[in-house]
Amino acid sequence: MPAAQRREQLITVGRQLFAERGFDATSVEEVAARAKVSKPVVYEHFGGKEGLYAVVVDREVRALLDRITTALTAGHPRELLEQATLALLDYIDEEPHGFQVLTRNSPLLSASGSFSSVMNDVAHQAEHILGAEFKSRGLDPKFAELYSQALVGMVALVGQWWRESRKPKKEMVAAQLVNLAWNGLSHLEPKPGLQTRRVR
Repeated sequence: MPAAQRREQLITVGRQLFAERGFDATSVEEVAARAKVSKPVVYEHFGGKEGLYAVVVDREVRALLDRITTALTAGHPRELLEQATLALLDYIDEEPHGFQVLTRNSPLLSASGSFSSVMNDVAHQAEHILGAEFKSRGLDPKFAELYSQALVGMVALVGQWWRESRKPKKEMVAAQLVNLAWNGLSHLEPKPGLQTRRVR
């Protein structure tokens, strides 16, 4: 197998093992055994378990950020909220191993860690959108950072919960989150829907 292909195989195997067992419980021996190579091959490509884990986490961080950044590029503020919420839920749905790697050793509320750092980056992007929206509505833009952290935190925590429960369906979860975020508790719509995707 060519070196580049072998490297990709080891990343795929490492991603799956880190998702299943976590960083501490995964060994170079297990990665090598599952990839059907010797331990020195893993060391040759990554220098050890830490190097492999760093590559896996970096790829997942970029993949999730790319999805959410793409979702925050155009549209009415409510549509941006929907698209960003769906981007996170789609990632959780389509990349369960990647999401597990990001969240297993990274509590959401920690100051550092892969998942919390991604959510912080998303909050900073949302802050600029909210700041402009606040100004246009005559609201104080200095609170945009607070609201962006609140919105991103709400979606992230619900996303972690939904990963386990898988009920209700993804679009309904997004519709309910947007309903709360957009309308507030005092103006909830009785049957919320999404403007950017049909609720099934």
